[in-house]
Amino acid sequence: MLYPTCSQTVGPYLHIGLSGLNRDDLTQGLGDLGATPVIIEGRIIDGEGNPVSDGMIEIWQADARGVYGHPDDPRHVPGDAGRAGFSGFGRVPTQADGGFRITTIKPGGVPAPDGQTQAPHLVVSVFMRGLLKHLSTRMYFPDEARANEQDWILARVPASRRATLVAQPAEGGALRWDIILQGPGETVFFDI
Repeated sequence: MLYPTCSQTVGPYLHIGLSGLNRDDLTQGLGDLGATPVIIEGRIIDGEGNPVSDGMIEIWQADARGVYGHPDDPRHVPGDAGRAGFSGFGRVPTQADGGFRITTIKPGGVPAPDGQTQAPHLVVSVFMRGLLKHLSTRMYFPDEARANEQDWILARVPASRRATLVAQPAEGGALRWDIILQGPGETVFFDI
């Protein structure tokens, strides 16, 4: 049996070479994005209830029209003025209390494999010490109850666990979404 070595894990050198790509405000310096900026804040909590102070999250999302800024999206047009420079990618490290904060826009719905439209969501990757592979999850928006009920991914998640993927309204118009790695209230993660 082969055992992982330090060079095969994410930590303890997680931030070296990555911090230059941090981006906590996806709207900064951009024109009209067709949506109001939204602040998403939360914490990453480990299996013992402790904050993860040296983690990192990445988000990937479509723009307000539901178009990803990537050539693999057949609706993507390079130089599209409707995107106003919106990349859809953000990366933030966690703070000492496990907290993170990112400013973005609510994406539009994107096509699902079954031909329907997916509910607006963020694709989220979680990196931290001790993980051999990042964790993959999604964050959905609380004001999209009908779309969330019909979303092809959420429909595959047990009803009792769906709330772990939906942010909640917080003070000042922000959204609160905590990522719980294990135990009661554990966030749903996807094997992709």
